[in-house]
Amino acid sequence: MKFLKKLFHKQDETPENREIEQRKIQMEMEDLFVHHFIEKGGRFLYCPTREEVSKNLIGILDENKWTNLTCLDVDKLSEFTDALSIEINTDTSCQMPIFTRCEYLISNSGSILMSSNQLKGQKLPDLSDDFIVFAKTSQFVKNMGSALSGIKNKFKNDLPTNICAIKNYTPDRDEEHFMSSENSNTKNLYLLLFEDL
Repeated sequence: MKFLKKLFHKQDETPENREIEQRKIQMEMEDLFVHHFIEKGGRFLYCPTREEVSKNLIGILDENKWTNLTCLDVDKLSEFTDALSIEINTDTSCQMPIFTRCEYLISNSGSILMSSNQLKGQKLPDLSDDFIVFAKTSQFVKNMGSALSGIKNKFKNDLPTNICAIKNYTPDRDEEHFMSSENSNTKNLYLLLFEDL
């Protein structure tokens, strides 16, 4: 019986049906990520336009009364930082909130994968507890294996070092590393998710 279903299903498969199925899978990954991310204490802001990204970034800074921002991706995020009326620097030792990008958004865990491409050689536990991450909907992947495969394919000849994931978003309740806070990848994190699909 399954054989017949597969046989007839393949005949019904048109480019339009495949596209609808791909969108459905993408939406399921997004919903799963958002559920886990918020459950772990992350703050999620959906941004359908680049103007919304800028507006939400300003709102986050105002809400927290942050007057300085460390941006390790100044060249990639300048369209958002140029409009800010606060001090932007690249010095990570100041323990100011960090504005950066990420590699992938991992749906089955609500984690955010980063590498040396964003952290510029710094270890995640050594950086500020406060993060604002800019990501795109095209960065959703199903699991950690898919994310690592994506990195391997994207950077074939120049693999990034220091690949790590932020898994929890409430630093004062870091259950995973309660014995060693200096090894913690937990961050107070805002996610600005830009719709690019």
